[in-house]
Formats: sequence, structure tokens, C-alpha cells
Amino acid sequence: MNIKTKAAQIADILDAHYPPEIQFLHFKNNFELLIAVILSAQTTDEQVMRVVPALFARFPSPKEMAKADIPVLEKLIHATGFFHAKAKNIKAASQKLLDLYGGVVPNTIEELIKLPGVGRKTANVVVGTVFDKPAVIVDTHFKRVTWRLGLTKNTEPDKVEADIRKILAPEKQYRFSMTANLHGRVCCHARKPECDNCLLKDYCSYCRTSRM
Repeated sequence: MNIKTKAAQIADILDAHYPPEIQFLHFKNNFELLIAVILSAQTTDEQVMRVVPALFARFPSPKEMAKADIPVLEKLIHATGFFHAKAKNIKAASQKLLDLYGGVVPNTIEELIKLPGVGRKTANVVVGTVFDKPAVIVDTHFKRVTWRLGLTKNTEPDKVEADIRKILAPEKQYRFSMTANLHGRVCCHARKPECDNCLLKDYCSYCRTSRM
């Protein structure tokens, strides 16, 4: 089986198994999603969801966020970790949204990565989630699952993204990002993957090795 066929079959299996709607972050608008994903670096989605209600109640738009005092932002997002850098990033990103895009969250990766604190992972989340564009979201779960399945030999996020884009049809990429991520959370754990119960065990060399 060639790798494109393998990737397509894996994507179809995960698509059929997991719920049609998968969302790890909840948001009311594109700006809230952007800021939430910036805050999600090096922390859990659950922790982000605990802090954003108060954050967005105080600073609901790029205009208000850009005017926020850094110490106030740091206090509001403290629980997400790395709060000094994140506070600077969400303030600066809000200002740049105003300066470059009139306060409107852009719909391309190339435009999004011009914003402070926004890398390709964040940009892919935004374009895939709210603009329904092809997106490969390489977080720790996705990277682990695709590597164990042999869909990539790389561990650097940008290279993993490039590998998956080469082998999987664009219309499948965002959905696969979400299902593979969820599979990593509920089955393909970092320390004790549930290989015996995995619906992808016949495709996975790591799974076969672990059972030897």
C-alpha cells in the first residue's frame, strides 16, 4: 500500500469513528478564537477556557485589547503559563490586526503569521475552523499519532505539516487534523497508548512493535 492510500484510509476510518463536530476551544467570533489559540501554547485547552471569559468580558475586541495594560492582561491570563510573553503577544497581535487588517482576522496563513504570537499551528487552526480552508494543525497529539502511523518521519511541526499536505487530499486535511488530535487524546497516549484497542492498529508499525 502506498502512503497516499494509507493516509486516505486512515483519515476515513477516523472520520467515521469520531463525532462530526470536534471543537477543543469554544469561541463567539474569529477574534476570540485567534486569541484563545495564542494562549493555548504550552498549556491545556481546558486551562485556556477557564481564563478567556473574564479576558473577553474586559477586552472583547482588537481595539480594547490593543489598549490594555500589560499587567492587567498578565493577571487575567496568568493561569495559562508564560503569561509575560503571551500578554505582550495578544496586545501586539490586536494592534497589528488593527494596523494591517482593519481589525478583521485575515483568512490566509500568510497573513495570519504576520501577527505576533501566531505561528503556523495557530494560523492553521483559524483558517480551518472559521474559514473552512485546508489546514494541517500540528500539535503534540497530531505529531505523535502521525509519526507512530508512519505518515511522517519528521518531528519538526513545519515538516510534519508539509509531509501530510503532500499525501492527503486538501479537503480531508482539516477533519483529519481534528480526528487524529482527538485520537491522540483518547487512545494514542504519549506514555501508555492503548494499542490493543486501537482502531488503527493494522496500519501502525508502532502498535505492532509494542505488542511483540
